[in-house]
Amino acid sequence: MSERKNPYEIIGGAEKVEQLVDRFYDLMALEEPFADLRAMHAQDLSGSRDKLKLFLTGWLGGPDVYSPKYGHPMLRARHLPFKIGLKERNQWLACMYRAMEDCGIDGQIGAQLEESFFNTADWMRNQPN
Repeated sequence: MSERKNPYEIIGGAEKVEQLVDRFYDLMALEEPFADLRAMHAQDLSGSRDKLKLFLTGWLGGPDVYSPKYGHPMLRARHLPFKIGLKERNQWLACMYRAMEDCGIDGQIGAQLEESFFNTADWMRNQPN
């Protein structure tokens, strides 16, 4: 009987999470279609990069490295200060999907993660549009 792997293991663990998050923030900083999303972040993206790497590690099924450092993620509460509508959700998703593609996260696991990212990003919306 084979052992089931979680998404974290399937995509390649810590190295792939780091690659994905770095590509995500590089795209956000460099590509015009993501300018509004970039404007919602601090000038220095190092803190955002670190937090997303830690969060995604646990969210994908790896070790819980976010909570010991920052407490419960409380995603929606932490994002309430930002106006997140359809445009912001769609920019975030487009940026993440492109980062996934650029990092070679595709096939069945790519589709599974796209669905999970969509559900989470849509839940983060706090604007009526």
